[in-house]
Amino acid sequence: MGRKMGKKVRVSQFIQKLGEMAQAMPDNRAGHHNQRYELQDAVRGAFSVFCMQSESFLAHQRALLQQKGRSNLESVFQMESVPSDTHIRNLLDGVHVGHFEAAYDWLWQRLLATDKVAPFRLMGRRLLVGVDGIQYFSSAKIHCEQCSRQETDGGVRYSHRVLTALVVHPEQSEVLPLAPEFLLPQDGTDKQDSELAAAKRWLLRHGSWLREQSAVILGDDLFSHQPFCEVVLAAELAFILVCKPSSHETLYSWVSAIERGGKVPEVNRRVWNGRHGEIWRYRYLNELPLRAGDDGLCVNWCELTITHEKSGEQLYHNSFVTNLPLNNQTVQDVTHAGRARWKHENEGHNVLTTRGYHIKHNFGHGQIHLSTVLFSLNLLAFFLHTVLQLVDTHYQQIRAALGARRTFFEDIRSLMRWQVFASWEALIQFMADGLGLAPAPD
Repeated sequence: MGRKMGKKVRVSQFIQKLGEMAQAMPDNRAGHHNQRYELQDAVRGAFSVFCMQSESFLAHQRALLQQKGRSNLESVFQMESVPSDTHIRNLLDGVHVGHFEAAYDWLWQRLLATDKVAPFRLMGRRLLVGVDGIQYFSSAKIHCEQCSRQETDGGVRYSHRVLTALVVHPEQSEVLPLAPEFLLPQDGTDKQDSELAAAKRWLLRHGSWLREQSAVILGDDLFSHQPFCEVVLAAELAFILVCKPSSHETLYSWVSAIERGGKVPEVNRRVWNGRHGEIWRYRYLNELPLRAGDDGLCVNWCELTITHEKSGEQLYHNSFVTNLPLNNQTVQDVTHAGRARWKHENEGHNVLTTRGYHIKHNFGHGQIHLSTVLFSLNLLAFFLHTVLQLVDTHYQQIRAALGARRTFFEDIRSLMRWQVFASWEALIQFMADGLGLAPAPD
């Protein structure tokens, strides 16, 4: 994935990369050579809003420009001119979101060049990659040609959904995004797009990189059906997918039959959770048909039930199917990995929704691509801050010194509202000096 880089990921280099990507994007404006604003300024301007977690950031910087003749949009975010919000939206509306995948690749190349991905690996250096859908826009009035349509008693409802793919780990508090797959109208079909179809497209496009990382695909019960599992296997990947009895009658009829014969292997262990003892009971079976028929794919099934040691109260229960072989040891590894799927919702979607990124807020809809482009830029801002939290010593120290995430973003917004910094790195150095932090290693 490219040559080895230093352990610092420089925000200024990433912003430069965004501009270079924008220069290579098609500009469909008529007579665009005479236009005042360039596409790279629109891309960097929109990204600045999400990077700073402030919808009013552009307005504040325009005021600073009037006062000082220069703003952080020109210095930190490397903009040559500052388009209005309307200009930015209009410029980005014609850009297909696929052009931004190179930005995810850029961050991943630099992250993989460090030792910070190693803690995310388990089960023989595998990466767990969860896939899950989220609806980030819904309206009865606002819509574009890329919206999904749903007929309701109250009329037509328009929405945007996206399949996100996040690297997760049971013990890591961060999640690492890969380029998402949007649910959009597909050429050659009148059917509404679906999470399953989007997941298949995403796997086909990213299969090579996923194989390099020995990825294990995690997903909920929606994905634990034969067509999707076959796509995962064709990509030479592994899967651990939630498997509910209500949607897998054939498989569970086999489990019940073997259970009646008393031949379901079981492993029990006691776990102390810091307050009381728990009994963790694992059960598993290999080579069960996922569906009825001679062509039913054989998968391996396992379940984990956790009960209170004294009261017997059930505290947790879930079951999974996988193509990884199961025995008394690996069943514990597989269920441990499968349970990490909750990180996708908690550390991924919940953070993106409630911790300043506000992905369900309508920052602008447009007529063609604007909604998907703004979502992707917002996700890139989340990814960039996550990478900085992993690899940038001063960023880590400042975040730790300030405590709450909100305080950090309030402080950088306040500083940049009144003062022009030469670069993001100059801003971070200014904060580190103000906090009396030791010099960061190279």
